[in-house]
Amino acid sequence: MKTQVRLILAGSIAALRAFAVDTLPETVVTARPETPTSPALEDVRKQLQTVPGATALIDAESYKTGRAANIKDALDFAPGIYVQPRFGSDESRISIRGSGLQRTFHGRGLMLLQDGVPLNLADGAFDFQAVEALSARAVEVYRGANALQFGSTTLGGAINFLSPTGLTASPLTLRSEFGSFDSFRAQAASGMTMGAADAYVSLTHSSQDGFREHSQQNTLRIFSNLGYQLSPEWETRFFLTYVHSDSELPGAITKAQIQNDPRVAQRNPFFPPVDVVLSNWKRDFDLLRLANQTAWVSGDQSLTISSFWSHKNLDHPILFWIDQSSNDLGTDLRYDNKADWLGHKNQFTIGFYPTWGALHDQRFANNLGQRGGPLDPSPFGTSAPSDNQQTALNLNLYTQNRFYFLPEWAVVAGAQLSYAQRRNHDRFPISALNPDNSDRQDWWGFSPKLGLLWEPTTDIQGFLNVSRSFEPPSFGELVNANNNAPGLLQLDAQTATTLELGTRGKHGPWQWDLALYHAWIDNELLESQIAPGLNQTTNAGRTIHQGIEAALDLELAQGILHPATTSASTAARGKDGKSLASDDPTAKADRLVLRQTYLWNHFHFDGDSRFGNNALAGIPEHYYRAELLYQHPNGFYAGPNVEWVPQGYAVDFADTLHTDPYALLGFKVGVRKPTGWSFYLEAKNLTDRKYTATTNVIANAGGADSQQFYPGDGRSFFLGVEWNW
Repeated sequence: MKTQVRLILAGSIAALRAFAVDTLPETVVTARPETPTSPALEDVRKQLQTVPGATALIDAESYKTGRAANIKDALDFAPGIYVQPRFGSDESRISIRGSGLQRTFHGRGLMLLQDGVPLNLADGAFDFQAVEALSARAVEVYRGANALQFGSTTLGGAINFLSPTGLTASPLTLRSEFGSFDSFRAQAASGMTMGAADAYVSLTHSSQDGFREHSQQNTLRIFSNLGYQLSPEWETRFFLTYVHSDSELPGAITKAQIQNDPRVAQRNPFFPPVDVVLSNWKRDFDLLRLANQTAWVSGDQSLTISSFWSHKNLDHPILFWIDQSSNDLGTDLRYDNKADWLGHKNQFTIGFYPTWGALHDQRFANNLGQRGGPLDPSPFGTSAPSDNQQTALNLNLYTQNRFYFLPEWAVVAGAQLSYAQRRNHDRFPISALNPDNSDRQDWWGFSPKLGLLWEPTTDIQGFLNVSRSFEPPSFGELVNANNNAPGLLQLDAQTATTLELGTRGKHGPWQWDLALYHAWIDNELLESQIAPGLNQTTNAGRTIHQGIEAALDLELAQGILHPATTSASTAARGKDGKSLASDDPTAKADRLVLRQTYLWNHFHFDGDSRFGNNALAGIPEHYYRAELLYQHPNGFYAGPNVEWVPQGYAVDFADTLHTDPYALLGFKVGVRKPTGWSFYLEAKNLTDRKYTATTNVIANAGGADSQQFYPGDGRSFFLGVEWNW
């Protein structure tokens, strides 16, 4: 503890020294041209403002001011997203509008993309480790049907990570992060241009022993891209991703154990298969991904061809031992036309997005952390061996048109036609104890959308839309938890009709993003745990998801200690009439800014025969996040932050077992500059609160405490240092 306090004091002294500098040496920044496969962030922001629905753009600079170890760190202040790691790791519960609500691992219900190219596997699932927050320059969020332009059909929408390129990245970036629980993270990245070509590569390594017993993690990631300007109208960019991830799984513990000792792992020496230490529960995998995006732009027209291939090997001992090898292929052919129509602004989009994947799934007995043979049943009777070849096919045709019938009003209409197929071929020897599990299921979906956008000023938008969504099950839902049961589970696709109303904009010291939505869902894919590490999915009847997604930034004060040093009457002016001094950071005033996000998640059954109108388990109804930050123009910043869940939420659909409310206090201080040295010090959970970060979901707990809770990390401190050339 004394060492941690000394680190904070030393960092604060260094920060105050930087703060004391009134002026900095003049820095000349030369703008680099940006291309169709790497648009300028300002252009991305303007494009998002033309969407008649909830969207957001998170600049990576906003989260690189603190720890950037997982997807929660990157998306903490993104409106409308609920994300909680289950043990301080990449694996998380991530949900938009209740998508994939019961998943705390191997996400679904969202489309995850890198530069517009899908990262999801063909069956719809995705790995959190497939993205690296430090290897992004920004993150786009399209909530709900507003992600139609990517061919997304899900209730949640899409999250698109935008990569740096050789045109936008620093020639050399070095970053290191150190902290509690023996955590370490390092990045080396470089961008360069070579005539008509440019290249970017990022290498990151992260490791930690973890807050809890048996939660050690090691991850290596390589993200790179190579672009080439074929002609003034054509550009192509290749992407290479490699991920090696080793993760111990500490499992879930009881609510009482969280209050007694939240560091413990899930233990049961009387039944070793569910003792995560004795049976060495892990999730290790290697991912190799190649992708390409080729774009043609001529005047108001553009054609984009995106394609990918990914290969993954998964080694996953839990209650039984899962061994998977998969190959997934996909392409997206998209045409855009921004030419005026009938004398009015118009934008037309049409695209075709097919994906196909093959997965070899083998399951073995987990014999005290050792994989059993292909024909050996578990000595504990927990699982029978299996060997399946699974294939997934998706065909999505989508189109959308945005027409400005008045200068301030636009109507947007779109639709998707979707076909999905899942096949399972049982390769295991058929016997009386092992019936043939071969099966095939097909689903069709049609998802129309109609929206209205109002833009009274360039800085304010209002929107209204109604849409349908369509989500077929992934193999994670279809495979029967009982390996001896024949065939795939017979599940319907999840569909929904969503009504959305909202506004976004900025005025004076205020900047806001507000969306209200109500979704009527049929056949919601509800997943619940029936044994440790073993989940079963069913279709619910009618369910309702409604809520509020809000973000509000407020500049509370300016010029507290450092007033602006220029004015319109005295500043020198260039040929464009703008102040030449306005680009000097030290010419600006310091300020105090309050950032806030709030989620109201009211998700419930609608007259279910078993659960009535109970709340859907797994997510708090109210979630609030805020940060009060002092910012000096020389790059210094400091301030507290809070995460607040004012009331507990249900762990089971029967509404008999609940989490406790909590509030977490944090603080960060640092100096961030575009070139040279930057640093931060961040403290999390300063009061060392014992709390539940997330939970499993079960059907009926009967009010009894059980091993369903994942404790959040205790008090922790992190130091980060970065150097940019």
